[in-house]
Amino acid sequence: MSTSMKLVEVDWNGELSFVGKNSKGSTVFLGDASSPKGISPMELLLIGLAGCTAMDVVSILDKKRIRLNGFKVSVLGYRSEEHPRVYKQIEVTYLLWGNNLRNQDVEHAIRLSEERYCSASAMLGKTASIKSNYQINPREFLPAE
Repeated sequence: MSTSMKLVEVDWNGELSFVGKNSKGSTVFLGDASSPKGISPMELLLIGLAGCTAMDVVSILDKKRIRLNGFKVSVLGYRSEEHPRVYKQIEVTYLLWGNNLRNQDVEHAIRLSEERYCSASAMLGKTASIKSNYQINPREFLPAE
């Protein structure tokens, strides 16, 4: 199978509960907003954006030999009130932990992800305004797991 072609499947579990699977066998539980279990499809789009840009930023910083002690991406999406209820505004927050992290390196990595590498950002940016910010934290303030 070509790397540019992806196949996923969704199996119904009754009511509005589903299991999504990719070709490698990884799974994700899907449900509507009122389901006690599962991620809604629209939330999954935001998770895709967070994961896409997170992988880019970590990879770019690693290539610069910049060591992270912790990293988190939070995404907040605002949807339109009319159907189809697409995202109209998205806020991406990057939280980084480590010593000797420089603003210019972090900004460069984020900019490369947003403008060049992150396919999810490029796609969601067709309907939504995407804004980002970041916060650098010293290693000693790394949150407990």
